[in-house]
Order: sequence, then C-alpha cells, then structure tokens
Amino acid sequence: MSTSVSAPTAGRQRRAAPGPVPVHDAVICVAAPALAVSAPHGQLRAEGLDGFYRDGRRLLSRCELRVAGAEPVTVQARTLDAGRARFTAVVRTPGDRGPDPAVTVERIRSADGGERITFANAGPVGLRLPVEIGFGTDLAPLSAVAAGQPGPEVPCAVSGSGLRWASGDDTARVAATPAPDVALASSGVLGWELELPPGAARTIELRVEPAPAPTTADGARTPTGDRTPPMWAQARLESDDPRAGPLLDASLGDLQALELRAPDHPGDSYVAAGAPWRMGLAPADALWAARMALPFGTRLAAGTLRTLARVQDPATGRVPGVPRHSGPHLPPLCSGVEATLLFVTVLAEAHRWGLPDREVEPLLPAAERCLGWLRAATTDAGLVTDPTADGWLRSEVQAYAHRTALQGALLLDVFGRSGADGWRTHASALRTGFRRSLWTDDAGGGRPLSARAAGGRPVPVLTSSLAHLLDTGLLDGGALAPGLLDKGQTEQLGRLFAAPDLDSGWGLRTMSGKIPGFSPFGHRSGAVRVHETALAVSGLAAAGLEKEASALVGGVLDAAVGFGLRLPEMYGGERRSPGAAPCPHPTACRPAAVAAAGAVHLLMALVGVRPDAPGGTVAVRPVGTAPLGALRLSGLRVAEQPFSVRVSRMGMAMIEEAAPGLRLGS
Repeated sequence: MSTSVSAPTAGRQRRAAPGPVPVHDAVICVAAPALAVSAPHGQLRAEGLDGFYRDGRRLLSRCELRVAGAEPVTVQARTLDAGRARFTAVVRTPGDRGPDPAVTVERIRSADGGERITFANAGPVGLRLPVEIGFGTDLAPLSAVAAGQPGPEVPCAVSGSGLRWASGDDTARVAATPAPDVALASSGVLGWELELPPGAARTIELRVEPAPAPTTADGARTPTGDRTPPMWAQARLESDDPRAGPLLDASLGDLQALELRAPDHPGDSYVAAGAPWRMGLAPADALWAARMALPFGTRLAAGTLRTLARVQDPATGRVPGVPRHSGPHLPPLCSGVEATLLFVTVLAEAHRWGLPDREVEPLLPAAERCLGWLRAATTDAGLVTDPTADGWLRSEVQAYAHRTALQGALLLDVFGRSGADGWRTHASALRTGFRRSLWTDDAGGGRPLSARAAGGRPVPVLTSSLAHLLDTGLLDGGALAPGLLDKGQTEQLGRLFAAPDLDSGWGLRTMSGKIPGFSPFGHRSGAVRVHETALAVSGLAAAGLEKEASALVGGVLDAAVGFGLRLPEMYGGERRSPGAAPCPHPTACRPAAVAAAGAVHLLMALVGVRPDAPGGTVAVRPVGTAPLGALRLSGLRVAEQPFSVRVSRMGMAMIEEAAPGLRLGS
C-alpha cells in the first residue's frame, strides 16, 4: 500500500537586508578554499551568508528542500568535523499514525560542494514521496555577500542531470544522482518521485562546482577535498579531563580545514586566517598557526616561511600586513610589523624542533632582511618605534623585537654568519630601554605600560597583548630566552592577569574592564582572544606561576565547551557568572587559525616539551599542578621522529617514545 501527496514548487530568492552579516549561530563547513554556510535548519535560503563558496565566490545561494509539499522540520544540526555537517529532520505524511513521524531526512553537507540527502521510512506502509529542491545563485563575491550586498539571482539552464548558471566568466552547476524526474529552469527546481517501502531508505546526492570543474594537466577533475594527510594525523591526547582530547582534535582539524597551497608552489602550504571572512593569506596569523603547530611537525612552518619569503619586500625586509585596530587608546598597528619579527622566531624554533639545515639555509637571507628591518626601526635608545604611528613605542612590539634579536643571533651563530654578538648587544639595550621607559612603578607593585605616545605620554592600559612579554622564545639546549621583565616584574604581571578586570573567567580580555571604552565585544577593547591567553599560560607556567596559569587553562576549557569544543576567533569578555556560557561574537571567524592554534599551544604548555633537535636533546617541563590530571600525548614530532610523553597526576613526566639517540635535557 502506498500513500501519495503533492508538493508545490519551491519559492524564489529572498534578499538579505544590507549590512554586516552575523554568523555566530551559523553552521560553517570549511575545506579551504571552499566553504559552506547555512543556518542550523540546514536550508540555504539566500539569506545572510548562506551558500556554497569556492575561491571567494558563491556558487550556490539557495538549496531549499521540500518533501511532500512541506519543509522538513529540523531537529538537530551538528558538525561532524571541520569540513562536514549533519542535519537531521522529520517529515509528517498522511500515512502517519499518531504523533510519531515515519519519515526522517538526513542531510550530510561537505564544504567541497557535496551533499547527501537520505530519506528513511520507518512506518508500516509504503510511501510515494514527491521531493523538490529549489536552487539559485547570484555568483557574488564573498566580500559583497559579507557586506550584506548580494547580487541579483542569475538565470539558470538545465544541464545534464542538473542545472547550470553563467554570468560573464563566472559559472556554476549542480548535478544530481539519481537524475531528477523533473527539471525546471524557469524556477530552478529539480524534482523526484521517491518510492519508499516500509523500512527502506533512498538517497539523493548533489554536487556543486564551478562549470567546467577544475582539471589537472591530464584533464582529470581536481576535487577541492583532495588533500595530503595532515602532519598531525597521529596526534592523540588522553587525559583525566574529558574535554582536552576532543579540543585538541577539533583544533587540529580546524587548522587542516584552513590549509591552503601556494598557487605556484603546491608543495608549500599555509593556513588561511579564518572562515568565513578571511579565507586567504594573512601573514601574521599564518605564522602564529605554524609556530604553535610545531610540536606536530615542521612541514607547515616550512611552507609558510617559504611562501612569505617570496612576498617579502626585498628592499626593506618587511613582510606584508594590514593596519589592525588596537582599541580606543592606541593607534592601529600594522600586522606586517608582527609578521616581520615573527618570521625569524618561526624559523629559529622550527630548526629547534627538527627542520633540517638544508631547508633552513635557503630561508636565512629572508631572516636577515627581517633583522635589517628591525635595525632600521630601532631608536638610539634601543627601542623599536611603530612605523604606522611615528614615534609611538608599544610594549608588545618590544617583546617581538627582543625575541627576534636573540633568536636571530642563534641562527647566525649556528650557520656561521656574522653579526650574532651585535644582536645580543641589541637585545640587552632593548631590555634596559624597556625597563626604563615602559615599566612604571606604583604602590600596587608596578605594571608595564601598553605604550608611550610620540610625545612621551604613558598609556597605562592593561591588555591581553601584554602576554607577549612572557613569550620569550626557545633557544638552544631547550632553554627559554630571557625576557624583558625581571623575575619580580613577571610575578607582578601574573598577579595583574589573575585579577578579575583582565581575567573574565573565560580567558584574558583584550582590555581591562576598568578602562574607559571597555566593551565585551571589542576586538581590542574587551573581547577574549584565545591565542593571547595561551601565550600567557605558557609564559606563566615557564616562570613557575602555575596557579595563575592553571586558572586561565580552566577558563578557556570551560569556554570551549560552550562552543562545542571549536573555539572561535574571539568571544565576549563579559564577566563569568554561575551557570552562564560565554557569549559569541556575532562576526567572529569560526574556525580561525589563531584560535585553533592557540588551543593547541595552551594544551602543549601543560606538557612543556622544549626540544633542541640540532643538539640532540629534549627537555620536558610539565605544569606541576597537573590541571588536567594525568595525561598522555602522542603523535608529536621531535627531530623528525615520533615523540610521546606521559604526565602523572603529580605533574611528573615520562617520555615513552623518542628519536634514537635523543637525550633528555636539563
């Protein structure tokens, strides 16, 4: 016995209102350079950022499913991994007996343009289901859609087993399997009559892609999803805290989803800054991600460094960047300053983790150009001025510069190049200048200034960017470099970070809640950015301030639960209250490279692995308070070989796997 019902044709496109598009509750799948975005109901309605995208262009803006004349009722949406999402829905039919729907609909959506829609009949009678899917697209650039300015819907034509759209040089198509029974170009609808016996299921597969699809030199199609296995494929974190392992898995998965290949050098990969807004190369973000992923291999760091060396300004040594908002009390800072100085750090630390000399040496000229830029930006007092705000001195820039000078000196020494002693002298002068100009003593124990204005005016604003003062850098022998702060100043900064005006309970705010202009949603005026909290954790732990470090770890892990263990670029810096969850930022990228990498760095800081692959040693300095309880971390890479370590509930470390001949350092 079968029950048959009819369905109307799906509607036309509904235009989004102009203005910035919020995405805090969107379901986003990423496999760079492709992504798919929808609301939790799973329908693409051409509203907001809805759609399948490839290389910054929307290939499909509308994909609206109707079954038996009605939209399925979505009961759950969840991400399976960074590149896939699952939507579960139910459908009422005239054959239902009582309140329980017999038909379920499962949609598995992939960022690379695939969708599997499965209809299952759990009822006692057979059904004939009319299924219609309405499609449409504007072929608009992502930048226009993000600004709330989508284009008009492009007319479509029937093409094989699907539909095709073309506007100028831009084209897209959707193909369906099995072929539809009905294809209407006028309304952009494909239709099927599905026979569903009791207990049976039927699947419709969709494929969205540019038309024609990309091809290789031999004419083979090249799916976006074809990727080399990630260097962290064997990474595993087992812990008494059940959140830690899934957070590491999700964060590494996000980094993999954001990985791009240099167009002219496909062997070199780097990560995009984040989805959906920043799906291209942002040098500072890419370097932070590469650096924080070093415990799992050097391949990403090497590809990132080679990519940036090709775009470095050969005359000045500057790595490209854009002005970055710095909050209400500071002028914007160009991210190129951060990237130029971070280039040297990533190269030096990649070498410590095991990047071979043969890969380091070709990058040394680029590192020397970065050092040349640093020399030109240094004043007679030994401090580094802000080239985007002439005369300003920022504490975070001094921290970058100090670390760069010491790690640059190490690289020059190891590879027999001149100038190492001069850079160590440079670092010493910078320490003296910082303590004289950018630390202020007061009755509360003193504090670092965020900056001094061009005329010398102090800017005593407490921000999470001061965590960079604790990020001193890895040298040889597994030792951390000395920092700009002495022991007492480091302890005082730890106390400031632990105070509730900076620690929101979910992580460090980008600006103290006591400062005029504080906003819990301000990028640099109060929101929480995970990677700076992670830097604070690693620096505090290294300085022996384990109580303060552990408190920040607990806050971020609690926040991660509120985001399904997939941390966004930033989130609200409101003060934590009992029973509350962290507040999403409406336009934060998720996934975001620095957030994912920051979560990795925070977890790695608890283990404290400090390698010196060229010297054949590795030191392990776990956090003695063991805030996650006992843990075992495997799948790391030191000296290009597998490395595993176990930490007990007492904070004692034991190496379980290491490269032959690798000695335990002091």
